[in-house]
Amino acid sequence: MILEMKVPSPGESITEVEIATWLVEDGDYVEKDQAIAEVDSDKATLELPAEASGTITLKAEEGDAVAVGAVVCLIDTSAEKPEGGADVKESKKEDTPKTEAPKAKETEAKTYATGTASPAAKKILAEKDMDASSISGTGKDGRVTKDDAVNAVPSMGTPTGGSRGTSRSKMSMLRRKVAERLVEAKNTTAMLTTFNEVDMSPIFALRSEYKETFKAKHGVGLGFMSFFTLAVVRALKMYPAVNSMIDGKEMISYDFCDISIAVSGPKGLMVPVMRNVENLSFRGVESEVKRLAIRARDGQITVDEMTGGTFTISNGGVFGSMLSTPIINPPQSGILGMHNIVERPVAIDGKVEIRPIMYVALSYDHRIIDGKESVGFLVAVKEALENPIELLMDNDIKKALEL
Repeated sequence: MILEMKVPSPGESITEVEIATWLVEDGDYVEKDQAIAEVDSDKATLELPAEASGTITLKAEEGDAVAVGAVVCLIDTSAEKPEGGADVKESKKEDTPKTEAPKAKETEAKTYATGTASPAAKKILAEKDMDASSISGTGKDGRVTKDDAVNAVPSMGTPTGGSRGTSRSKMSMLRRKVAERLVEAKNTTAMLTTFNEVDMSPIFALRSEYKETFKAKHGVGLGFMSFFTLAVVRALKMYPAVNSMIDGKEMISYDFCDISIAVSGPKGLMVPVMRNVENLSFRGVESEVKRLAIRARDGQITVDEMTGGTFTISNGGVFGSMLSTPIINPPQSGILGMHNIVERPVAIDGKVEIRPIMYVALSYDHRIIDGKESVGFLVAVKEALENPIELLMDNDIKKALEL
């Protein structure tokens, strides 16, 4: 029996996918549920499992855009599993006729001819400190003529003798979609960025005292993301315009906080969403961040997990970024950028002290968020991070950390 495998729908509104990588070769025997391909949609990279066991016949090439519901391969379910499959593959490779050697000799001969030059041309090129091999000759068999040497223009750069090769590769569908969304955000929003700095000393002190107990109790670390996420939720409640977005001529405001977090996956940037974060504790946030980060790393993030979100947090600090202007994740209206923490001299009560400082940035859509609201929002985040015990823990550390 021949089974036609069709492209399943990765999610609503997705009409086509791209074959990123075939994990098997044409004619291979595959087992049911074995991953046979990685496919890119404009939102995620997913694995395509075999629907049955049998011999596979590929019907699409890597890089092909295939419509959802189209046949991408055939599986002959009546085929029996071969014995010693690895040995069969090796023997096939050994039986393949070696036809590349004559081509290599032919190329070698052409290269030699191209690098030759007439005596007059060599003299002119020597005066220009140029080599005949760097010029495409117009003479017979690629020979460099006197006219070629006269017209040759030396490179304006400093000769290094190093490699100057280039390569060209097709962007994945996911990367192309990210690029489109970034350009869309720049072109369709009135984006501005406001900055502030945060003294991380109070959070450092809390983590130093409680991180081991917290991890032993909950199985996750007490990181910076929980403090920042809960500080953002508090600020969103104070400034609801930041938790809104434009839909045509209307502004939609949300009474919940679905926070998108930018994480780096094997296929590039992904932005999974933590739902109803206003109901999460420190433990809840840290557990959800860990879960989503692992799924992104393993390429298991689904479209549904990246759909929605009312505000985004991006942590460029993990890569060493000191300061940046993050781009809004449309159709959202705001994104908070975290950066690296550096010890800096600051004035405290008229004295210079060394404190761990993080610069933070809020990019926002000025069409619905005024300067007063944007600055107020970022100040509210700063206040919560510099006074977490009172503003994020209600003066009860052990209860907040569920210890």
